[in-house]
Amino acid sequence: MLGPRMDPVLSPPRAGPVRVFVVDDHPVVVQGVSMLVRGDTRVCVVGDARSAGDALRVLPEVQPEVILLDLRLPDMLASESTRRIRAAVPGARILVFTAHSEHPALQLALDAGAHGALLKDVADADLVDAIVRTARGENVLDPRLARGPSTWKTTVKNPVDLTRREYEILRRVAMGETNPEIAQALRLSRNTVKTYLQSALHKLGARNRIDAIVKAGQAGLL
Repeated sequence: MLGPRMDPVLSPPRAGPVRVFVVDDHPVVVQGVSMLVRGDTRVCVVGDARSAGDALRVLPEVQPEVILLDLRLPDMLASESTRRIRAAVPGARILVFTAHSEHPALQLALDAGAHGALLKDVADADLVDAIVRTARGENVLDPRLARGPSTWKTTVKNPVDLTRREYEILRRVAMGETNPEIAQALRLSRNTVKTYLQSALHKLGARNRIDAIVKAGQAGLL
């Protein structure tokens, strides 16, 4: 379930277009966003990056107001990229942009501090409106992800009932990280990481790490 968020403190109306930065590894998405907002004077795209690492290198210089962040980047978990981007550009607001309405990583990104989430097939007018509202300080959630008009809750399907920690560790395994690296990143003991991983393997019915990655991918978790 997508957790509740604090009521936002809205900023006063601003002059000039909202500066938007797009982080997505698919060029067609970046081009599509630029096309969708073209002609609307309220928003302008000021840059893009294909990975979280690339974004972190340029965001402090660009200083956008809103960042459209892909949920599934090739180099970093959504939760980690959200935390690091917020630290690099604390004045910017993050709007998760995803094609996966029921992906468990969405909750992790929101928990890490993302300010909202949109599905990638959003209409052009709705996209611009969401960006402007996000820049004003609202927490914006695609209506298709919400149970009601003013709630931050949705149902996230998890076919193997992984806990959030099991899922995060499994994602890091899929990215090639070792148990010691995962333990250091998450500030856990190596034995704790091993325990979580073994539990995830058991739930997936996997024999080893590679088998777990394959089965998690088949289940739509990775």
